[in-house]
Amino acid sequence: MRKLAGIEDLSGLVRDVLGPACRVVGIDRLRGGSKKGVYRVRVDGTPMASVIVYSWAEEENFWPGRNDMDADDPFAPASGLAPFLAARRSLESLGARTPRVLLADGSRCRYPADLAVVEDISAGTLEALFTSDPARAAAALDELAATVDAMHRHLAPRYGRVDLLERGGTAKGVSCERSVLDRALRDLEEASGRDRRIAAADGRLRDRLHGLSALVAPRAAYGLIHGELGPDHVLVDADGHAVLIDIEGLMHFDIEWEHAFLQIRFGEFYPVLARPGLDPRRLDLYRLAMRLSLVAGPLRLLDGDFPDRALMHGIAEHNLKEALALLP
Repeated sequence: MRKLAGIEDLSGLVRDVLGPACRVVGIDRLRGGSKKGVYRVRVDGTPMASVIVYSWAEEENFWPGRNDMDADDPFAPASGLAPFLAARRSLESLGARTPRVLLADGSRCRYPADLAVVEDISAGTLEALFTSDPARAAAALDELAATVDAMHRHLAPRYGRVDLLERGGTAKGVSCERSVLDRALRDLEEASGRDRRIAAADGRLRDRLHGLSALVAPRAAYGLIHGELGPDHVLVDADGHAVLIDIEGLMHFDIEWEHAFLQIRFGEFYPVLARPGLDPRRLDLYRLAMRLSLVAGPLRLLDGDFPDRALMHGIAEHNLKEALALLP
């Protein structure tokens, strides 16, 4: 049984942030977190009604396997206080809104894990607003599009996660497209071992990946991408501004990788985010690779004890069908 954070674990931490008059009245672990715990801590005695606590404790990571990946691999699991803070610095320098950090603590004195306390943007996600308040969602989406443009125009001569580049490191691999191909082949092998439909098409999918990769020309500059920028990873604050969350995987990479994900996750709303000048050959490769990732990843997560099993099964099933539909 996993030992997740309780009210007794976080009360002292939150009082340190909000002052001795603060009284913690309840905590809720928010849905969806698979690499870190995300807790809403409800309080009284302070102007704030609640704060959010991020916990990067090992017990909060539901992902089995892949822990032996080279940390310099662009697709190595992105988690921890250092990547979070480096990503926040990069986004802040571009004017991108993220939750305000009230405390960042890597000492492990208060709690046996890295922690951050941030403001609670409780007005809702962009995903929810698409249904509940389309006009408010449209304004936030326009602002998000401007933010994404600024990120994608922020070029670097090397690719890799921002915390690695900030330390002067170099990402593993010879190119973005080769990194994507290698990842897609691993995902294909993994998915083939779990689903007979992928296994039956393994050879055709493998040939298609290699064929698409061979058409991609070299590149020497890389935009800043979020990596998992879905409408569930965009909050909308009380003033209607788009606020990016789950930012630990921020990296310089081919922006087509981001657009392949944006197309999937934003669906009918993607045209607001679409931009001319993307490399169509990269997009072809990255769309198929992204679909395979969204099959293998959820199936791997289901090997463990991740609680929202129906959600992961649905993601894998949908993307499996979409991957097969991309075969000629």
